[in-house]
Amino acid sequence: MSLRSNPYRRRWIGWGLLVAAFFLVSLHRSSTAVLSEELMRSFDTTGTSLGLLHSSFFYLYAAFQVPAGLLTDRYGSRAIAAAGTGLMSLGALAFGVAPTYALAFAGRLLVGLGASVLFVAALRFCANWFRPDEFGTMTGATFSVGILGGLAATTPLAIAVSRIGWRGSLVGLGGVGLAVAVGIVLLSHDSPAAAGLRPIEDVPDRPDVTDAETLERYVRDAIREPETWLLGIMLFFMTGIGITIFGLWGIPYLVQTHGISVTEASVYLLVGNVGGMIGPTVFGWLSDRSGNRTGLIVFSTVVFGLTWGVFAVFGVVPLLLVGAIFLLSRILRGGIPLAFTVIKERHPEGASGTVIGLINTMGWIGAAVFPVVLGAALDAYWTGETVNGTRVYTEFGYRVAFGIAAASGLIAAACAVLLHVRMRNERRLESGADVERTAG
Repeated sequence: MSLRSNPYRRRWIGWGLLVAAFFLVSLHRSSTAVLSEELMRSFDTTGTSLGLLHSSFFYLYAAFQVPAGLLTDRYGSRAIAAAGTGLMSLGALAFGVAPTYALAFAGRLLVGLGASVLFVAALRFCANWFRPDEFGTMTGATFSVGILGGLAATTPLAIAVSRIGWRGSLVGLGGVGLAVAVGIVLLSHDSPAAAGLRPIEDVPDRPDVTDAETLERYVRDAIREPETWLLGIMLFFMTGIGITIFGLWGIPYLVQTHGISVTEASVYLLVGNVGGMIGPTVFGWLSDRSGNRTGLIVFSTVVFGLTWGVFAVFGVVPLLLVGAIFLLSRILRGGIPLAFTVIKERHPEGASGTVIGLINTMGWIGAAVFPVVLGAALDAYWTGETVNGTRVYTEFGYRVAFGIAAASGLIAAACAVLLHVRMRNERRLESGADVERTAG
């Protein structure tokens, strides 16, 4: 049986193309950390306006998470992912050739719009091609490939920018994305049946739903659940802070407080992204084997808050310790993507894309908000000095920004603890009801 005709092998091809697109999503959304100095020089930006340019990716990205789920549940992952990848790539081309800040802003908006559907589409594909007891692992693996994209947005992107410039790098990424979109159309079918293949054992059928049914029942039910809001608020802080530091201000912090180059600073974020690539897959595997989702989420949120607390308290941390903290903390924060597994398991199979998109919306609203918040905090402590067109911020300003990050981590941890307690009590009630029915 050939690779394309064996459903157990074919699913890896389809998934591989979808996560290649998601790899590009993560690369684009994290790229402004490496590009920050180039963008400040090219468009003469302040910290706040650079934060706005960075966060413009997330405006439509966040707004379209629920529509992305609805569209994916209705029309399938292949069509939606191919369209999104193509649109994202056209936006990258526009951003790369933009002569003004306004046009660059519009191009990055388009990148975010196209990218908005790809994570949900990839998880919907996994729900159709993998067993339920594999879904946590596949969620973690998908997330890890996304982190790999963030890794590529550090030293590899910095080297590319130093050789062909930031504009050439973005145009090249746009071209790669268009090729991936074609591959998705050809090979990432929505299900084994859609590809003309036999079913995969123990993968449940995913019923088709109409838009009206989804809006009236699934979205309403999810919004009414406190668990949805706990997961969403947790992701608001975790995603918002993580993307802002690793995607924007992490490199300027290292450059300005340690006096190192952008390329050298990017190595430390690369090390952190290696940890971020390992952690979600490991935690996903652990959760599938143990059945413990929320306990692992609690652990990861606590680590998140403690990580930024170190930088808030000490300000300038030795570079060797920076690398160690970034690596270990990103591994130990690998339980965060389990939020998507938790929400999926609480709702009917036909609505998996929609409910995942619902809490993902809240996470990416955070990613749109916090770049501006931290940028404004840094601008408040600007020295008035610029170096090669780039603003220089004080160590205390960075400590304030990290203090905001640490406080956000504490709120996220409180949400995770409350979620864990509620779901543990829910399981106890269900177990008690099962015992009563058996006794009766």
